[in-house]
Amino acid sequence: MKKFIAIVGSNSAKSTNRELLEYMQKHFQNQAEIELVEIKGLPIFKKSIDKYVPKRALELADRIEAADGVIIATPEYDHSIPAALSSTLAWLSYGIHPFVDKPVMITGASYGSLGSSRAQSQLRQILDSPELKARIMPSSEFLLGHSLQAFDDNGDLKSEAETEQLDGLFKDFLQFVDISEQLNHANDVNKQKAEQFSWDIG
Repeated sequence: MKKFIAIVGSNSAKSTNRELLEYMQKHFQNQAEIELVEIKGLPIFKKSIDKYVPKRALELADRIEAADGVIIATPEYDHSIPAALSSTLAWLSYGIHPFVDKPVMITGASYGSLGSSRAQSQLRQILDSPELKARIMPSSEFLLGHSLQAFDDNGDLKSEAETEQLDGLFKDFLQFVDISEQLNHANDVNKQKAEQFSWDIG
């Protein structure tokens, strides 16, 4: 059984993106082991002379390295991902590179009708950067709009259509992970290039 790390892309105490990942953890428990991780408690990213990385970021990097893939659920603030998520990804590309060639599935929930569509697009660009070099599942978006009304009292999605779509995307992700395992011939070079990327510019 595959093991995935699911990153809650919000530091809010109550987050429908956390609810979405909790639902996926329960709903897909017979298909994969999904471990939720929080970004709460990580300091805002800041470069330092000694390239210090917080212990929590190092621990998260180790868990990502050991996982078969990563699922990220992001809200959308001002047409972008939250500052806390952006900062977390910066830490995870600062002298450490757990995302290189790692399969990633992007999801997102928002209170409005767009379901974090712009934030998901931005997240794809960030994950595709030379410092991160993640392998993002293509042509896939799960956009959960009106997320405050999306779950029932048991934490399950109310909409059959949305449930069916998520089921299909998750099956695709499982297959995408299998395919990705066969596409790692350049992994060593990709990691080397990520490590050689200079943070001293800018």
